[in-house]
Amino acid sequence: MSAPLLFPDVEGNASRLQAWLQDRLEGFGGVMEIDRLHGGRSNPGWRLRTAQRDCVLRARPGPRANLLPSAHAIEREFRVQQALAGSAVPVATMHALCEDESLIGAGFYVMDFVDGDILREQSLPGLEPAQRAERYDAMNAGIAALHLLDIDALGLRDYGRPGQYFARQIDRWTRQYAASRDGEIADMDKLIAWLPLHVPREEGEPVALVHGDFRIDNMVFARGEPRLLAVLDWELSTLGHPLADFSYHVMSWHIAPTALSGLGGLDLDAIGIPNEQAYVQAYERRTGMTVGGHWDFSLAYNLFRLAAILQGVGARARAGMATDPAALQFAAQVPYLAALGWGFAQRAGNNA
Repeated sequence: MSAPLLFPDVEGNASRLQAWLQDRLEGFGGVMEIDRLHGGRSNPGWRLRTAQRDCVLRARPGPRANLLPSAHAIEREFRVQQALAGSAVPVATMHALCEDESLIGAGFYVMDFVDGDILREQSLPGLEPAQRAERYDAMNAGIAALHLLDIDALGLRDYGRPGQYFARQIDRWTRQYAASRDGEIADMDKLIAWLPLHVPREEGEPVALVHGDFRIDNMVFARGEPRLLAVLDWELSTLGHPLADFSYHVMSWHIAPTALSGLGGLDLDAIGIPNEQAYVQAYERRTGMTVGGHWDFSLAYNLFRLAAILQGVGARARAGMATDPAALQFAAQVPYLAALGWGFAQRAGNNA
């Protein structure tokens, strides 16, 4: 018996894939070029090009039996981006979803390739201060627009469970971390114990569509312009608390500019990037929401969550299933993120 594929065999099944696509999407006749895309930390992607089409295939990474629970739900990614077509949040055009794993070895979907600038480093080297400010303003407008979307009008009321978002997410990522841990990290254990006891209690908790990984490198900008063409990588999207999503986005202001390309310690005024307070105030003006008094808790939670995500990235890399060559480098940041998160937890406790 042959070993299960660690990745979908797109190239080896090119003729079957092309025939499947031709039945569902015009323009896939003739020569089809296949190029593996790099840079993602989760679901692998391939660019599929013919004379008439330029698309991206995004798939599950490997044998489903070895995936963490609820991870790599490509059908959810497809559904949410399909629902967002024509909304205030730009996304790539969705074309076809295949949940039959026999075709290439994993489920996948196909969407348009969006040609533009993907900015990998959050400090935006190579741009002028005014250009950085414009792109950060566009990004702020993008996440504000996301949290203002009408989930009923989009047909996404059943896309997640309403209420108790922080508590459910803490439980989920605690379980995900436990499934991929390979040693003791004291600060993670402290956060696992502390977070469930300090979840904010709110009446009428707001519910919004949340992206879950809203970072500048998950966006495509028009070439040389601050105009946002598409938000990518919706794997972690669900219905949830907008503050949780926004504070995940803003925690980069506290992360050092190392492997995770944070903004912590940089002279933001000099390089044209708004400081945390100004960025939060811009979001509040756009949404009419108030960030409120749970900011330190939210940052502690999100640093824990990111640490748990990167622990899973490391586990896949150690199993030979990394989708990013820098996966182990990212996973090495888990103790640092846990320590940073525990610092915010202590600060939240002191300010309670």
